[in-house]
Amino acid sequence: MKKYVLLSLLCSLGAFNALSQLDLKIKFKVADSLQNSFHKGGRILIHLTKKTGAEPRSKSEMTIGYTANVWDRKKELAIHTKKKDVNVYGFEKLKVKKGDMIYVQAVYKQNEDDGQENVAGNLSSQADSFRLGDKISRPLVFQQTIQAPKVIEHPLVKTIKITSNYLSEFSGRPRTIKASILLPSDYYENPGKVYPICYRAPGLNGRWYAVNNLILKDKEFSDLWFSKTGPKVIYVFLDSMGPYGDTYQVDSENNGPCGKALTEELIPAIEKMVGYNPANKMRFLAGCSTGGWVVMGLQIFYPDFFDGAWSYSPDPLEFEHYGLINIYEDETIFYNKYGYLQPGNRSVYGEPTRSMKDWIENENVNSRTNNYLISGGQFGAYNAVFGPKGKDGLPSLMFDPKTGKVDKAVAKQWEKYDLKKYLSANWPTIGPKLQGKLWIWSGDCDGLFSNVSTRFFKEFIDKTTNPKSDAHISFTAMAGHCQEWNDEDVIKMIAAKAGK
Repeated sequence: MKKYVLLSLLCSLGAFNALSQLDLKIKFKVADSLQNSFHKGGRILIHLTKKTGAEPRSKSEMTIGYTANVWDRKKELAIHTKKKDVNVYGFEKLKVKKGDMIYVQAVYKQNEDDGQENVAGNLSSQADSFRLGDKISRPLVFQQTIQAPKVIEHPLVKTIKITSNYLSEFSGRPRTIKASILLPSDYYENPGKVYPICYRAPGLNGRWYAVNNLILKDKEFSDLWFSKTGPKVIYVFLDSMGPYGDTYQVDSENNGPCGKALTEELIPAIEKMVGYNPANKMRFLAGCSTGGWVVMGLQIFYPDFFDGAWSYSPDPLEFEHYGLINIYEDETIFYNKYGYLQPGNRSVYGEPTRSMKDWIENENVNSRTNNYLISGGQFGAYNAVFGPKGKDGLPSLMFDPKTGKVDKAVAKQWEKYDLKKYLSANWPTIGPKLQGKLWIWSGDCDGLFSNVSTRFFKEFIDKTTNPKSDAHISFTAMAGHCQEWNDEDVIKMIAAKAGK
């Protein structure tokens, strides 16, 4: 047998009769070939699914989580799902019966610079299977260290990766920031030509290799981009990697001075590389979902630095409507004021598809702290970006991971990232600098309820004076989250604004 990380599973039929009876005994071993790349204290995540066609780690109904704080890597580690320190999520979603084939795969989450699971530096096993009711003795084999996807090689695509002095000093270890750059089709034919530049903020946990999809999979976009008549804009793809998940590209107590690193280190390096002159005042932003919040936050916090932002379906712009939750007044995020489970997701027809309680339970499994704090997910990211640092050096929890109870003192400190409150307090100074720079769209059946916050943000914007804001904010009935986002349309609007 090859020397890889080994996973052994033992299960019985009775173990799957009910969640309370779940009884899996799991053994792990680190192979000699991975001894030097293994880091103690990582999170073990075991994914189980009935679905075929994709690796279980990419999508599974059930996940088991355990943090290997005490593990001699030269010996086997055994865990038991009945133990309190083993976290199980999604058993009821697996819906298994005797004889069902179950597919299983494990990941060892150890990359301290990236809160995500399926990212470079973490260890992944082979996918294996067992039939429910059979005793399983064969090991699952971790074949490799997960590798990061590469940015496509193309004459019009550049990449940049630099060590950030600001972030490295903050973390006490080297931290890098990076981006990919898509150049206009006539870039090399016109040295010295003035092009507008647009920084594209990705959706939650998006990466710099997002450029690959536009060139390789979006024929309509690529045909337009490489044509002689297409819009001539330098399009930059930002990367959102952070130790707790998406950094939202802003300064924070937990992630460090990410906004400062972006505006003072990465962007100047990019613009020097491509020959952009900031004096031309054509530095724009665009993004959807998390990226929609990011571009609004950057435009508002750096009103002179950026020259316009296109935001689609932004994450909550104000926290009195954090989805359907008022973080300043509600007692819990799990139940609404009527006593019903608070929905976190819905269909465009209004049907709840996931509760907040279920959402957080999922993130709790993914974090080595057994709560959402280092999950790398949506609420782990929110918590790290918007909240204060705790006494233990980790982010302070805005709400309890088991009960959903809101910590009002922590919620109060989120106010500095509440864009409505920030603008309200600073409008006389910032308002004039934002004229002609804000463009926002939201679907009124947003699957994350983000349109509610955007509605109340618009209500504030509509009442501004001295100056009266000229922000363009629109809604489409029966449209879902990011439904109208389209890179092609965004680039055309930016080119039109820049007169290119």
